[in-house]
Amino acid sequence: KKMNSTMSEEPDALSVVNQLRDLAADPLNRRAIVQDQGCLPGLILFLDHPNPPVVHSALLALRYLAECRANREKMKSELGMMLSLQNVIQKTTTPGETKLLASEVYDVLQSSNMSDMDNVNEMNYRRRKAQFFLGSTNKRAKTVVLHIDGLDDSSRRNLCEEALLKIKGVISFTFQMAVQRCVVRIRSDLKAEALATAIASTKVMKAQQVVKSESGEEMLVPFQDTPVEVEQNTDLPEYLPEDESPTKEQDKAVSRVGSHPEGAASWLSTAANFLSRSFYW
Repeated sequence: KKMNSTMSEEPDALSVVNQLRDLAADPLNRRAIVQDQGCLPGLILFLDHPNPPVVHSALLALRYLAECRANREKMKSELGMMLSLQNVIQKTTTPGETKLLASEVYDVLQSSNMSDMDNVNEMNYRRRKAQFFLGSTNKRAKTVVLHIDGLDDSSRRNLCEEALLKIKGVISFTFQMAVQRCVVRIRSDLKAEALATAIASTKVMKAQQVVKSESGEEMLVPFQDTPVEVEQNTDLPEYLPEDESPTKEQDKAVSRVGSHPEGAASWLSTAANFLSRSFYW
Protein backbone atom coordinates (compact mmCIF):
# COMPACT_ATOMS: atom_id res chain seq x y z
CA LYS A 1 0.00 0.00 0.00
CA LYS A 2 2.80 2.37 0.89
CA MET A 3 4.50 1.64 -2.42
CA ASN A 4 1.31 2.49 -4.30
CA SER A 5 0.94 5.82 -2.55
CA THR A 6 4.57 6.64 -3.35
CA MET A 7 4.06 5.76 -6.98
CA SER A 8 0.89 7.78 -7.28
CA GLU A 9 2.73 10.80 -5.85
CA GLU A 10 5.76 10.30 -8.10
CA PRO A 11 4.80 12.86 -10.79
CA ASP A 12 4.31 15.47 -8.06
CA ALA A 13 7.96 15.36 -7.00
CA LEU A 14 9.10 17.12 -10.16
CA SER A 15 6.49 19.86 -10.01
CA VAL A 16 7.18 20.48 -6.30
CA VAL A 17 10.94 20.68 -6.74
CA ASN A 18 10.48 22.96 -9.76
CA GLN A 19 8.25 25.27 -7.74
CA LEU A 20 10.86 25.37 -4.97
CA ARG A 21 13.55 26.11 -7.57
CA ASP A 22 11.47 28.99 -8.97
CA LEU A 23 10.82 30.37 -5.47
CA ALA A 24 14.54 30.10 -4.62
CA ALA A 25 15.39 32.03 -7.80
CA ASP A 26 13.88 35.13 -6.16
CA PRO A 27 16.36 36.55 -3.61
CA LEU A 28 13.46 37.73 -1.43
CA ASN A 29 12.41 34.15 -0.70
CA ARG A 30 15.81 32.61 0.08
CA ARG A 31 15.93 33.21 3.84
CA ALA A 32 12.35 31.99 4.35
CA ILE A 33 12.93 28.73 2.46
CA VAL A 34 15.99 27.85 4.54
CA GLN A 35 14.26 28.79 7.82
CA ASP A 36 11.26 26.60 6.95
CA GLN A 37 11.18 23.29 8.85
CA GLY A 38 10.40 21.03 5.88
CA CYS A 39 11.93 22.51 2.74
CA LEU A 40 15.67 22.03 3.29
CA PRO A 41 15.36 18.40 4.51
CA GLY A 42 13.05 17.79 1.55
CA LEU A 43 15.52 19.20 -0.97
CA ILE A 44 18.25 16.99 0.52
CA LEU A 45 16.04 13.93 0.08
CA PHE A 46 15.35 14.99 -3.51
CA LEU A 47 19.12 14.68 -4.15
CA ASP A 48 18.69 10.93 -3.84
CA HIS A 49 15.65 10.80 -6.13
CA PRO A 50 15.76 8.19 -8.95
CA ASN A 51 14.56 10.71 -11.56
CA PRO A 52 17.59 12.76 -12.82
CA PRO A 53 15.61 15.96 -13.60
CA VAL A 54 14.38 16.04 -9.98
CA VAL A 55 17.97 15.86 -8.69
CA HIS A 56 19.14 18.60 -11.06
CA SER A 57 16.24 20.88 -10.18
CA ALA A 58 16.90 20.37 -6.43
CA LEU A 59 20.55 21.30 -6.99
CA LEU A 60 19.55 24.49 -8.82
CA ALA A 61 17.30 25.38 -5.87
CA LEU A 62 20.18 24.76 -3.41
CA ARG A 63 22.55 26.81 -5.60
CA TYR A 64 20.14 29.76 -5.46
CA LEU A 65 19.68 29.38 -1.68
CA ALA A 66 23.46 29.27 -1.11
CA GLU A 67 23.85 32.64 -2.81
CA CYS A 68 22.45 34.21 0.35
CA ARG A 69 25.50 34.25 2.67
CA ALA A 70 23.31 34.15 5.77
CA ASN A 71 21.95 30.74 4.66
CA ARG A 72 25.24 28.92 4.16
CA GLU A 73 26.06 27.81 7.71
CA LYS A 74 22.57 26.41 8.29
CA MET A 75 22.62 24.64 4.93
CA LYS A 76 26.06 23.16 5.55
CA SER A 77 25.10 21.83 8.98
CA GLU A 78 21.72 20.44 7.84
CA LEU A 79 21.65 16.67 8.38
CA GLY A 80 22.75 14.79 5.25
CA MET A 81 23.45 17.89 3.11
CA MET A 82 27.19 17.51 2.48
CA LEU A 83 27.00 13.72 2.32
CA SER A 84 24.18 13.80 -0.24
CA LEU A 85 26.09 16.30 -2.40
CA GLN A 86 29.14 14.00 -2.30
CA ASN A 87 26.97 11.05 -3.30
CA VAL A 88 25.66 12.93 -6.34
CA ILE A 89 29.23 13.84 -7.37
CA GLN A 90 30.56 10.30 -6.91
CA LYS A 91 27.66 8.33 -8.40
CA THR A 92 28.74 6.93 -11.76
CA THR A 93 25.23 7.34 -13.19
CA THR A 94 25.04 11.09 -12.47
CA PRO A 95 25.10 13.17 -15.69
CA GLY A 96 28.19 15.39 -16.14
CA GLU A 97 26.39 18.74 -15.86
CA THR A 98 24.69 17.60 -12.65
CA LYS A 99 28.06 16.56 -11.14
CA LEU A 100 29.54 19.98 -11.89
CA LEU A 101 26.55 21.72 -10.34
CA ALA A 102 26.72 19.53 -7.20
CA SER A 103 30.47 20.30 -6.91
CA GLU A 104 29.71 24.00 -7.16
CA VAL A 105 27.10 23.85 -4.36
CA TYR A 106 29.48 21.76 -2.23
CA ASP A 107 32.30 24.30 -2.76
CA VAL A 108 30.16 27.28 -1.78
CA LEU A 109 28.95 25.59 1.43
CA GLN A 110 32.31 24.05 2.33
CA SER A 111 34.04 27.42 2.14
CA SER A 112 31.40 29.25 4.20
CA ASN A 113 33.47 29.49 7.39
CA MET A 114 37.05 29.10 6.20
CA SER A 115 39.86 31.60 6.07
CA ASP A 116 40.71 32.76 2.54
CA MET A 117 43.79 30.54 2.33
CA ASP A 118 42.00 27.37 3.48
CA ASN A 119 39.21 28.31 1.16
CA VAL A 120 41.47 28.41 -1.93
CA ASN A 121 43.16 25.11 -1.04
CA GLU A 122 39.85 23.37 -0.41
CA MET A 123 38.34 24.69 -3.67
CA ASN A 124 41.34 23.48 -5.68
CA TYR A 125 41.18 20.07 -4.01
CA ARG A 126 37.45 19.79 -4.69
CA ARG A 127 37.91 20.84 -8.29
CA ARG A 128 40.58 18.20 -8.91
CA LYS A 129 38.37 15.61 -7.25
CA ALA A 130 35.35 16.64 -9.33
CA GLN A 131 37.43 16.42 -12.53
CA PHE A 132 38.56 12.95 -11.55
CA PHE A 133 34.96 11.80 -11.16
CA LEU A 134 33.85 13.57 -14.31
CA GLY A 135 36.45 11.81 -16.43
CA SER A 136 38.18 13.18 -19.49
CA THR A 137 35.00 13.65 -21.54
CA ASN A 138 33.83 16.58 -19.39
CA LYS A 139 35.88 19.73 -19.70
CA ARG A 140 36.01 22.55 -17.20
CA ALA A 141 33.06 24.87 -16.74
CA LYS A 142 33.11 28.56 -17.63
CA THR A 143 30.93 31.51 -16.68
CA VAL A 144 29.16 33.77 -19.18
CA VAL A 145 27.41 36.96 -18.09
CA LEU A 146 24.52 38.00 -20.32
CA HIS A 147 22.65 41.28 -20.46
CA ILE A 148 19.14 40.40 -21.66
CA ASP A 149 16.97 43.10 -23.23
CA GLY A 150 13.35 42.36 -22.34
CA LEU A 151 14.08 40.46 -19.09
CA ASP A 152 11.73 42.58 -17.04
CA ASP A 153 9.27 40.30 -15.23
CA SER A 154 9.02 36.78 -13.83
CA SER A 155 7.10 35.37 -16.80
CA ARG A 156 9.96 36.50 -19.07
CA ARG A 157 12.39 34.94 -16.62
CA ASN A 158 10.50 31.64 -16.92
CA LEU A 159 10.70 31.82 -20.72
CA CYS A 160 14.42 32.48 -20.51
CA GLU A 161 14.91 29.62 -18.03
CA GLU A 162 12.99 27.22 -20.29
CA ALA A 163 15.17 28.18 -23.27
CA LEU A 164 18.43 27.72 -21.30
CA LEU A 165 17.40 24.38 -19.81
CA LYS A 166 17.03 22.95 -23.30
CA ILE A 167 20.69 23.51 -24.17
CA LYS A 168 23.04 20.61 -23.60
CA GLY A 169 26.05 21.87 -21.65
CA VAL A 170 24.27 24.45 -19.45
CA ILE A 171 25.08 23.68 -15.79
CA SER A 172 23.39 26.45 -13.82
CA PHE A 173 22.20 30.03 -14.11
CA THR A 174 21.29 32.90 -11.83
CA PHE A 175 19.11 35.86 -12.71
CA GLN A 176 19.83 39.41 -11.56
CA MET A 177 16.46 40.85 -12.51
CA ALA A 178 17.16 44.41 -11.34
CA VAL A 179 19.92 44.82 -13.94
CA GLN A 180 18.44 42.49 -16.60
CA ARG A 181 21.30 40.02 -16.31
CA CYS A 182 21.75 36.29 -16.26
CA VAL A 183 24.98 34.63 -15.07
CA VAL A 184 25.29 31.25 -16.78
CA ARG A 185 27.70 28.41 -15.97
CA ILE A 186 28.36 26.27 -19.03
CA ARG A 187 30.71 23.50 -20.08
CA SER A 188 33.79 25.00 -21.68
CA ASP A 189 33.11 23.24 -24.99
CA LEU A 190 29.77 25.06 -25.39
CA LYS A 191 29.88 28.33 -27.34
CA ALA A 192 28.35 31.35 -25.63
CA GLU A 193 26.58 32.14 -28.93
CA ALA A 194 24.36 29.10 -28.31
CA LEU A 195 22.91 30.92 -25.28
CA ALA A 196 22.14 34.00 -27.38
CA THR A 197 20.43 31.85 -30.02
CA ALA A 198 18.27 30.16 -27.37
CA ILE A 199 17.25 33.49 -25.82
CA ALA A 200 16.51 35.01 -29.25
CA SER A 201 14.23 32.02 -29.90
CA THR A 202 11.83 33.40 -27.25
CA LYS A 203 11.11 36.21 -29.79
CA VAL A 204 10.72 38.73 -26.94
CA MET A 205 14.29 38.90 -25.57
CA LYS A 206 17.75 39.46 -26.96
CA ALA A 207 21.10 38.81 -25.24
CA GLN A 208 24.43 40.63 -25.28
CA GLN A 209 27.55 39.44 -23.50
CA VAL A 210 28.96 41.45 -20.58
CA VAL A 211 32.78 41.52 -20.72
CA LYS A 212 35.45 43.46 -18.86
CA SER A 213 37.91 45.66 -20.73
CA GLU A 214 41.60 45.76 -19.79
CA SER A 215 40.91 48.75 -17.56
CA GLY A 216 38.28 46.73 -15.70
CA GLU A 217 35.26 48.53 -17.14
CA GLU A 218 32.24 46.48 -18.16
CA MET A 219 31.20 46.53 -21.81
CA LEU A 220 28.27 45.03 -23.69
CA VAL A 221 29.27 42.99 -26.74
CA PRO A 222 26.52 42.00 -29.18
CA PHE A 223 26.51 38.43 -30.50
CA GLN A 224 26.61 37.72 -34.23
CA ASP A 225 23.12 37.69 -35.74
CA THR A 226 23.73 34.36 -37.44
CA PRO A 227 22.12 31.70 -35.22
CA VAL A 228 24.35 28.82 -34.16
CA GLU A 229 23.27 25.20 -34.06
CA VAL A 230 22.17 24.42 -30.49
CA GLU A 231 22.45 20.83 -29.28
CA GLN A 232 19.18 20.12 -27.52
CA ASN A 233 18.66 18.09 -24.38
CA THR A 234 15.75 16.20 -25.97
CA ASP A 235 16.79 12.59 -25.45
CA LEU A 236 19.08 13.12 -22.47
CA PRO A 237 18.00 12.68 -18.86
CA GLU A 238 19.96 15.67 -17.48
CA TYR A 239 17.02 18.06 -17.59
CA LEU A 240 13.24 18.01 -17.84
CA PRO A 241 12.08 15.98 -20.83
CA GLU A 242 9.55 17.97 -22.88
CA ASP A 243 6.58 15.89 -21.73
CA GLU A 244 7.44 16.48 -18.07
CA SER A 245 7.94 20.24 -18.20
CA PRO A 246 5.34 22.21 -16.22
CA THR A 247 2.27 23.33 -18.15
CA LYS A 248 1.81 26.93 -19.22
CA GLU A 249 -0.86 27.36 -16.52
CA GLN A 250 1.67 26.36 -13.87
CA ASP A 251 4.19 28.82 -15.33
CA LYS A 252 1.64 31.59 -14.92
CA ALA A 253 1.07 30.53 -11.33
CA VAL A 254 4.81 30.64 -10.68
CA SER A 255 5.17 34.11 -12.17
CA ARG A 256 2.37 35.33 -9.89
CA VAL A 257 4.10 33.72 -6.91
CA GLY A 258 7.29 35.58 -7.73
CA SER A 259 5.62 38.97 -7.52
CA HIS A 260 3.62 38.42 -4.29
CA PRO A 261 5.47 37.42 -1.11
CA GLU A 262 2.22 36.09 0.45
CA GLY A 263 1.85 33.79 -2.59
CA ALA A 264 5.36 32.52 -1.99
CA ALA A 265 4.57 31.85 1.66
CA SER A 266 1.47 29.82 0.82
CA TRP A 267 3.40 27.85 -1.80
CA LEU A 268 6.10 27.20 0.76
CA SER A 269 3.59 25.62 3.13
CA THR A 270 2.13 23.54 0.27
CA ALA A 271 5.63 22.32 -0.63
CA ALA A 272 6.43 21.53 3.01
CA ASN A 273 3.17 19.57 3.34
CA PHE A 274 4.00 17.58 0.22
CA LEU A 275 7.51 16.86 1.48
CA SER A 276 6.35 15.69 4.90
CA ARG A 277 3.65 13.52 3.30
CA SER A 278 6.17 11.95 0.89
CA PHE A 279 9.13 11.39 3.13
CA TYR A 280 8.19 11.28 6.77
CA TRP A 281 5.18 8.95 6.89
